[in-house]
Amino acid sequence: MRTLILCGMFLGTLLLIAQDKPPSVQKVSVSPTKIESGKDMFMHYCAACHGPGGKGDGPAAAAFKKAPRDLTKLAHDNGGKYPAMHVTATLSIDECCVHGSKVMPVWGPLLSSVSSNEAEKQLRISNLVKYIETLQAP
Repeated sequence: MRTLILCGMFLGTLLLIAQDKPPSVQKVSVSPTKIESGKDMFMHYCAACHGPGGKGDGPAAAAFKKAPRDLTKLAHDNGGKYPAMHVTATLSIDECCVHGSKVMPVWGPLLSSVSSNEAEKQLRISNLVKYIETLQAP
């Protein structure tokens, strides 16, 4: 539960604090979004880091040592085929650090926290995965 709260504080709308100091990220708690809209979930949970177009250029990106992944290149980097199962697994995982670092939130527990049951969590993941597929560069 403590991990969920800590990760939840990181998630949500991440905002840069623009001052003379180096960029930093403000952590806020996770809140539910429309389950049927992958786009709404992406804009609420992902765009702060990955950018509204998924290119890794969100307003919080400057605060990280390593830029967030350009999600528009997932298909290109996978021989032209969108890796839906890999994206689903990445969003479903309940363990830390599947993404290579502790920077990206662990989505499994966070999506569970805004879902009333496992079926709803899976629907959220499915709709988010489908939306990310629409962002793929031609």
